[in-house]
Amino acid sequence: MIFRVDKLLTALPVPRHPSAEAAAAVQELMGGKAGEMSTLMNYFFQTINFRDRENYNPYYKLIGNIAAEEWGHVELVASAINMLLSGTTTRGHDPAAAPLADVPKFHNMYNFFNAGQTALPIDSMGNYWNGSYVHSSGSLKLDLVHNFFLELNARATKLKVYETTSDPTVRELTAFLLVRGSTHVIAYAKALETLSGGVEVSKLFPIPELSTDKFPEARKYVEQGLYNTMYSFSKEDISQVGEIWKGAHPDKAPDLVVTNDPIPTIADIPVFPAEPQLAAPSALDPEEVKDAAKRIFGKGL
Repeated sequence: MIFRVDKLLTALPVPRHPSAEAAAAVQELMGGKAGEMSTLMNYFFQTINFRDRENYNPYYKLIGNIAAEEWGHVELVASAINMLLSGTTTRGHDPAAAPLADVPKFHNMYNFFNAGQTALPIDSMGNYWNGSYVHSSGSLKLDLVHNFFLELNARATKLKVYETTSDPTVRELTAFLLVRGSTHVIAYAKALETLSGGVEVSKLFPIPELSTDKFPEARKYVEQGLYNTMYSFSKEDISQVGEIWKGAHPDKAPDLVVTNDPIPTIADIPVFPAEPQLAAPSALDPEEVKDAAKRIFGKGL
């Protein structure tokens, strides 16, 4: 089960200006084939389907802990999309004023027609995420190889989204995800190495560069330990993960560390205003509600 906390994994700055186009790009990080929905659901099903935990418990703990973190990644991406979409239409109660007149010009209209100007489990082209993206073979080695390459693909997507815009919300989001995603790449490589008797994965596969040195927004996360620390996203002890996550960092960061502490960057979830022009959460004007109550009950609210 997931023990949910009403927080985000890190704080996101307010967008420089509303942007449905930037939001569409970030949707790739949500519902794309290598998006956060995919990492979450892959690791979730691998965890719940895990067999022979008694003999492979460190691997079970590792995949399950990363799965729980991915839930937070989905929330973070959704919040970024919602922040970018706020203000992209005219807020108000008058449908005759055509408050959604700009929507047909936007790259992705699903955020408005199928939602309340908010995030959806879709990619940047409006294609819905689907379960065929989930790989849960039952073979631990095969699943770990899949996860390793899934994280590399996810990293490549984040790099491209970072490059689409200079918006501070998008860049902060992608910088955080790049650091934690690179951490997960290393985690799955270490898991394969320990499971295979010490074979160095980096010598078997052509691994792209994992460094985040070129991303100024990522620097503080590396300095805070997010690139070398496996934090707990569970109320249970994850110290057994240290049987896998240990030793020198392959990218010259401090040595790998496992802790039962939560990630130190936790922040409040942004509060989003009502968008009555989209009936989110209601299309009724408060004064109209009072008038209706007066007519029905003979008095106002």
